[in-house]
Amino acid sequence: MSDLKPWLKNYPDEIPATLSYTNEPVQKYLKNTAEEFPNKVAIHFMGKEYTYQEVYEQSYKLAGYLQDLGIEKGDRVAIMLPNCPQAVVSYYGILMAGGIVVQTNPLYMERELEYQMKDSGAKAIVTMDILFPRVTKVMANTELKHVIVTAIKDALPFPKNLIYPFIQKKQYGISVTVKHEGNHHLLTEILKQPNRKLKELEFDFEEDLALLQYTGGTTGFPKGVMLTHKNLVANATMCNAWLYKCKKGEEVVLGILPFFHVYGMTTVLILSVMQAQKMVLLPKFDPTTTLKTIQKQRPTLFPGAPTIYIGLLNHPDLQKYDLSSIDSCISGSAALPVEVQQKFEEVTGGKLVEGYGLTESSPVTHSNFLWDRPRIKGSIGVPWPDTEAAIFSLENGERLPVGEIGEIAINGPQIMKGYWNRPEDTEQTLRDGWLLTGDLGYMDEEGYFFVVDRKKDMIIAGGYNIYPREIEEVLYEHPDVQEVVVAGIPDPYRGETVKAYVVLKEGAKLTEDELNKYARKYLAAYKVPRSYEFREELPKTAVGKILRRALVDEEKKKLQNDEEKRA
Repeated sequence: MSDLKPWLKNYPDEIPATLSYTNEPVQKYLKNTAEEFPNKVAIHFMGKEYTYQEVYEQSYKLAGYLQDLGIEKGDRVAIMLPNCPQAVVSYYGILMAGGIVVQTNPLYMERELEYQMKDSGAKAIVTMDILFPRVTKVMANTELKHVIVTAIKDALPFPKNLIYPFIQKKQYGISVTVKHEGNHHLLTEILKQPNRKLKELEFDFEEDLALLQYTGGTTGFPKGVMLTHKNLVANATMCNAWLYKCKKGEEVVLGILPFFHVYGMTTVLILSVMQAQKMVLLPKFDPTTTLKTIQKQRPTLFPGAPTIYIGLLNHPDLQKYDLSSIDSCISGSAALPVEVQQKFEEVTGGKLVEGYGLTESSPVTHSNFLWDRPRIKGSIGVPWPDTEAAIFSLENGERLPVGEIGEIAINGPQIMKGYWNRPEDTEQTLRDGWLLTGDLGYMDEEGYFFVVDRKKDMIIAGGYNIYPREIEEVLYEHPDVQEVVVAGIPDPYRGETVKAYVVLKEGAKLTEDELNKYARKYLAAYKVPRSYEFREELPKTAVGKILRRALVDEEKKKLQNDEEKRA
């Protein structure tokens, strides 16, 4: 065993250091599972259930229809849907047709949608009825030729399907009617049609793209991450190896993480199909609905993000719900506060561990062990099978020894092919097969990795390097704090200064002075925030990741306005 991979000695016997991967494209897993478990429930959605056979047949019909519309191998087809059965059918249907999926956030406004459609060159899009007007407004400026429309009501049982349009009209203030004609297509009509025989397509497992997954774009324009069939299959296979106590065909997976986010797509949409698990889908995160769903549907696996777990733990009626079915949770997308981890495990009796990854790595590269090994406080865990990780110097790019802080770099079969039509960005991020993550961290002697912060989020105040994550961990431990994010804001004297944005727990009363005294007990003076701002909520992405840069941009605008007033 190489000294460069000290983490391997900590692997339990059940997790192999290297795995074997089938050379089958992602969509083949749906066919395999439908053949092996045709009558097993694949999806539960708001009271209605779909078997694997039904999901496969619907995906096949959509694939044939797309091919008849002229979609050819390698064409991009967008999906702009929340988590619902149609999102599953669309995903696998596009891949069966030979298309490349372009996952699109349903919250995107016209400018963001137009940019992504132009950049990807998508020829068709599957979307919701209430988003149809938004899509039609951008079509003329893009290569979009066809819009396939569905509605939440189409996936609901009777009588919910009759009631839901009235709820939707009240909630969104619009009612949209789309006819199945011209370049507008209704998914309900497509699924009524007889099967079309699919064209036989050859797939290059290692080279052919399955997905264009756009990065968040909190700085600059979002980039299309090119993920191959091998990237996605490899990461789902690794995830399955990590969850070695889970049994094929027996787990129930809670699907709150949106499929348009790569973490939800890999750990729910692909892994569930690969392992014949039942997906319990929720179109958005609502704490009350989620608690009711957990109690009724008894999920065993719950991949999530810290803000989701925090939202549940702070629900006023948490104690009224039985969450004991939850066995395993891997948290991603942001740092998991230790207090949240411990409290969630107490409430559920299950295991919650922190993982780590990026869109560019399909996404998971590291995780703590769920079973049979001690958990290391504050660590993102160890690299997954077939995944190599190292710490590189920011100054000369050389590999750093144990304990030294540098940039985390990853190598493995889940690493992206590159950025869509951006060779320069690809060259900067991929070097000699290594993905440079932009995260600063270190590795200990046992091979456990620790993230100290994003390279771009590191605060340099008065010559000191300050890592926001360290301060956030301290503030999260205050009993009155529900959420917190720390950012470096412009300061004419120190260059940057530390500011904390805080959301208090319901009913809590805490002053800036009290919180500051608390921080001074645990942090060196130069790390203590110079100011605190209490807010009702913090800006977040759809998956619940707090948008630190949005807060920094707010501060810059305030500073600019103040300077203009003084001028």
